[in-house]
Amino acid sequence: MNLALTDEELAFRDEMRTFFTTQIPAEIRERYARGEEVGREGFVESQRILNANGLATPHWPVEWGGRDWTPVQKHIWLEELQLASVPEPLAFNTGMVGPVIAAFGSQEQKERFLPPTANLDIWWCQGFSEPEAGSDLASLKTRAVRDGDEYVINGQKTWTTLAQHADWIFVLARTNPDAPKKQAGISFILVDLSTPGVTVRPIKLIDGGHEVNEVFFEDARVPAENLVGEENQGWSYAKFLLGNERTGVTRLGFSKVRVAQAKKRAAEIAVGDGTLLEDPLFAARVAELENEIIALELTQLRVVASSADGKPNPASSLLKLRGSELQQATLELLTDVAGPDSLPFAAGEGIASPLWAQRTAPTYLNYRKVSIYSGSSEVQRSIIASSILGL
Repeated sequence: MNLALTDEELAFRDEMRTFFTTQIPAEIRERYARGEEVGREGFVESQRILNANGLATPHWPVEWGGRDWTPVQKHIWLEELQLASVPEPLAFNTGMVGPVIAAFGSQEQKERFLPPTANLDIWWCQGFSEPEAGSDLASLKTRAVRDGDEYVINGQKTWTTLAQHADWIFVLARTNPDAPKKQAGISFILVDLSTPGVTVRPIKLIDGGHEVNEVFFEDARVPAENLVGEENQGWSYAKFLLGNERTGVTRLGFSKVRVAQAKKRAAEIAVGDGTLLEDPLFAARVAELENEIIALELTQLRVVASSADGKPNPASSLLKLRGSELQQATLELLTDVAGPDSLPFAAGEGIASPLWAQRTAPTYLNYRKVSIYSGSSEVQRSIIASSILGL
C-alpha cells in the first residue's frame, strides 16, 4: 500500500504545524518541551485555544465539536501537536469520558457535560484502579447501592492521576455483586468530587512530586441520573474507553522531539577531537532509535489507514507496547547525554548543572509508568499473542 501523504494531506499537515507553533503560547510549549510542569493553568489555557479553533476534540461526533476528518488527518493532527510540544488535550476529558458520554450517555448528559468537558471547564479524573484491582480491573470492590434517586458509593480508588486538579471523577463501581460474571455487575457513574463523603489524598512519588492520588468514597450519595448508559453495563463502556485510550499513547511525536533534543545537546559536548554526537557508538545508538521510530511510524500509518470502519484494532496493543518502549528509550538517551549533570534535582541555576539536564533524570524515572498504564506491557503481549498471532 502507498503510505506517502497526498498533496491534500501535506497541506493539512502544514496548516496544523503553523497553527500549533504560532497560536499556542511559546512559553507553554517551551516549558512542556523541557519536561517542566505547565500547571493546571497552562493546560487549561492551551486546551481552550485548541477548542476555540475546533482542534481539541476532532475525534468526537461533529454535533459535539468533532471534525469530519479521515483517520490519516487525525493522525497528522496528533503528530504535529506533539512535535510542536503543545500539551495534549487532557486525555481524561477528550479521550476517555467524553467519547463514552457521546456514545452511551443520555441527551441530557451530553448537553450538560460535553461542552465543558471539551473546553476544560470541567477537569475529569479516572476512577478505575483500586488497591487490589489494577490490570485485573474486573475484580474491583467499590460498591454503588441504589437508594431511591441516588447511588450510595463506598470504596477506594488509587493511582488517580491529577485528581488534585479535578472537579469530577468517572467511576467504575459494582452495582450487582451477585452477577454470574464479575464483569457483568459493574456500572459507569459520574461523581462530583465536592460530594460529601469523597476524599482525595495525595500519593508522594519517588521524585517527591504529586501526580497521583487515592480517592475514598464513604457513603457518598450521587444522583442516579449520573449513571451513564444502563446499570451493570459499565464494563462494556470501560472497554470502549480503553480501546480509545490505547490508540493515542504511541506518542511518536514525543519520542522524535526527545531524540532531536539529545542530538542537539550531544553536538555541544566535546569528546576527544570532536563531539559526543560524532562518537561512533553514540551515533549508532541514535541511528538505531531513529530507525525504530520510523518502523513504528510506518506500522501506525498502516493501522490508521485500515481503521476507517471505526472498529477496535488489536494492533493498537502493538502500538502501545512499542510506543511505550521508545518513549522510555529516548528519555534514557537524553539522560545519558546529560551524564552527571542529570543528578541534581530542582537545584535551580545556582550550580553548574544546566536546568535541562536537571530535568532529565526525574522525567526518565517518571516515564517508567508508560509501560504500566493503559494496560501493562505484559497485558499487551498477551493480547498480541491471542488476537493477532492466534496463539
